Amino acid sequence: MPSEEASSTQPATMKKNLHLNQGVTSFIRRLHFYIGLFVGPFIFMAALTGTLYVMTPQLEQWVYHDELTTTSQGQPQPLSLQIAAARQALTKPLVIKSVRPAPTPGQTTRVLFRDPTLDHYQVRTLFVDPVTLAIHGDLASYGTSGILPLRIAIDFMHTDLLLGPVGRNYSELAASWMWVAALGGLYLWWNQRRAMRRESKKGSWAYHRSRHSQVGVWIAVGLLFFSATGLTWSKWAGSNIVQWRQTIGWVTPSVSRHLPSNNPHYLYQDKQFDGVLASARTFGLSAGKIEIAPAYQAGKAWMVHEIDRAWPTQVDAVSIDPISNKVVSHVYFADYPLVAKLIRWGIDAHMGVLFGLPNQIVLALFGLALCIMIVWGYRMWWVRRPKAGDMMEPLTGAWLKLSKLGQIVVFIVATVLGWSLPVMGVSLVAFIAVDVLRWRWYKPATLEPVR
Repeated sequence: MPSEEASSTQPATMKKNLHLNQGVTSFIRRLHFYIGLFVGPFIFMAALTGTLYVMTPQLEQWVYHDELTTTSQGQPQPLSLQIAAARQALTKPLVIKSVRPAPTPGQTTRVLFRDPTLDHYQVRTLFVDPVTLAIHGDLASYGTSGILPLRIAIDFMHTDLLLGPVGRNYSELAASWMWVAALGGLYLWWNQRRAMRRESKKGSWAYHRSRHSQVGVWIAVGLLFFSATGLTWSKWAGSNIVQWRQTIGWVTPSVSRHLPSNNPHYLYQDKQFDGVLASARTFGLSAGKIEIAPAYQAGKAWMVHEIDRAWPTQVDAVSIDPISNKVVSHVYFADYPLVAKLIRWGIDAHMGVLFGLPNQIVLALFGLALCIMIVWGYRMWWVRRPKAGDMMEPLTGAWLKLSKLGQIVVFIVATVLGWSLPVMGVSLVAFIAVDVLRWRWYKPATLEPVR
């Protein structure tokens, strides 16, 4: 049997542990609330525009059917002649960025030109019938996927709200806090799951909290996934992630475009596309979707890489000497390190291209569920919003309720994350500033218990 001394200290220990648990829960609840209140609208916009983006590939195929397809049949003309036809259709001379031969019969070849009048790294793309050399269209395109104006607008709405470089901070803000909101929400759900089962009266605050929590649990893994993959594209955090990956060796292999011998008499010619394409096919690049990027200076090789990111992924690449048509460097996706493969698959799944239509459906359902969850969260806040003159416990107040060790741990974690994810760091400082100002504005006696 336990000693009398041990039994007397047990209630005190239990009381202390309960107090510590309440302090942690109170802090996580307030942080979760702040993320929902201030970052929620940005996450909502990212989810909504991302859902629109993944639902439009088929729409793009329909809208730009005339540019993308052809009914002509027969043997394709040499790629150099297709390029010559595209050049003749231009109203002013432009430099070729790359060429994408027709992937299959019935599709057009894309000749991509650098056009300084276009924004956001877009290129001017002419669509050439590979058999008749007729020009089927002249449109702007963007990215490895070669998206066209309709999806370009949705893409940049998702990325920067069409506000340019400044707008990119909105999507980075959403991605920076999404994983924190997910983990905090899971913690709160686990602590309150029993109480939420009993509170199911439709239309009540508890009802909305229960639905909000259930949807959050269902999509929690997706929130972590999209937060991680989204940060890789961000400006500030993305740069830090690239440096970190290089430090630990988690880099994606790439071909070298350096030629061992420098030919000072090298001169670019369109006809070199034919030899480079034939050499790449002979070497083993078998994907229908490939891109050929020429070199315009001596000592630099041409690059040919597969751009089919649907499963199974085909992204092999080679660099070729345009004079001898010999392969000087190559990278096979099968030889990628596992981490590089996971990153490639993660990004492609994020964009909805890895598994085609099933991938799109899953992403659309996820995006809609996230939007609904955010709306339920705001509904919860509206029902239980503080009355005029009242104030809920501030975030800093909840932090002060933690143990000394807890306060130190939170401070260190916040500092490291704020440095690694700069937009998160700046927004956290803004949270604290608003929190302190509100706390000083109201007298401590007016603070209500944490709800």
